[in-house]
Amino acid sequence: MSAAAERGSGLRASMLRWYAMFIKEMIQLRRDRITFATMIFIPLAQLLLFGYAINTDPRMLPTAVLIQDDSPFVRSFISAMRASKYFEVTDVAGSEAELDHLLLSGKVQFGVQIPANFGRDLVRGERPALLVIADATDPSATGGAVSALSGLSSSVFGRDLTGPAASLNGKPPPFDLRVHRRFNPSGETRLNIVPGLMGTILTLTMLIFTALSVTREIERGTMESLLSMPINPVEIMLGKIAPYVVIGGLQMALILGAAVWLFSVPIVGSLSMLIGLSVLFIINNLSIGYTFSTIATNQLQAMQMSFFFFLPNLLLSGFMFPFRGMPGWAQTIGEVLPLTHYLRLIRGVMLKGAELPDLWWDLMAMLLFMFAAMGVAVARFRQTLD
Repeated sequence: MSAAAERGSGLRASMLRWYAMFIKEMIQLRRDRITFATMIFIPLAQLLLFGYAINTDPRMLPTAVLIQDDSPFVRSFISAMRASKYFEVTDVAGSEAELDHLLLSGKVQFGVQIPANFGRDLVRGERPALLVIADATDPSATGGAVSALSGLSSSVFGRDLTGPAASLNGKPPPFDLRVHRRFNPSGETRLNIVPGLMGTILTLTMLIFTALSVTREIERGTMESLLSMPINPVEIMLGKIAPYVVIGGLQMALILGAAVWLFSVPIVGSLSMLIGLSVLFIINNLSIGYTFSTIATNQLQAMQMSFFFFLPNLLLSGFMFPFRGMPGWAQTIGEVLPLTHYLRLIRGVMLKGAELPDLWWDLMAMLLFMFAAMGVAVARFRQTLD
């Protein structure tokens, strides 16, 4: 056989071996459904989320109004706010305390307070003050709306100021629009990002730690020894979760210390309440991670499932992008995620000084999620034992 024929025969043999390995890997990939789903889901999720859900200039922001004057000028101003597409009046407050509660709870992004005798003082040329309070904990969520307000002030009463009052049209506007950027007057992004980092770091680390716990026991063959002991599934789960609660507490203390001492982030509210809410959030993530560890057959799958869960938390919780800038379907998904509620809680306590009555809904959502996750984890672990 000639040298050329030998080289051709060797090349065909090499191609056959390559083809055999290709088929073998495709079969293995088909059997490993979690890995295959990860390869398909992650780019698809990134495409959908970045293409549809991400909006750095949110519109239709929930707004509460406290109206203490019943004049045509008030109705014109509210109508102009709605027409700007940045504001959606969702609540009418009956008092300053109620308006304050709506802002502290995060139910509204803006509060508008129109004082008594506003219309009368405006016609007299006394330039009455109109107060707009912005929840500026996330500066990127309010920047466009505040700019739109500045544009409204010079022309909003053009049709109402007629006759003797027509001379009030023009510049400066006939009223004093005071925008109060509450909770973050200087608009510093670190006040919004640093508290959120505590939630994202705890989510990632707690998920990975516990997602690997049971699968590591199975791979090392120590699960059989553990099951031979007189201990029930709940005791095993709590025993494996408890050390990571301590580790999560240490992480929380480290991040809080850095937030205060390095980044000058204030803790306006109760420190003890902040710690309690953070422990609750840690348990939420540990329960989810433990559930993943009972589903995965190896540590690689456990890691993949953890990232599967972490990606939507990162993008849909309001950490990276304004929550209210996302479409309705993305906000619905975000409301199911524990990080969404924790970010509201921690920012509410640290930046606003909010109390539990102000944060009741987000607290209940985290409690429900924790009990559901722990229930699923115990049920899955019983199936693993069987």
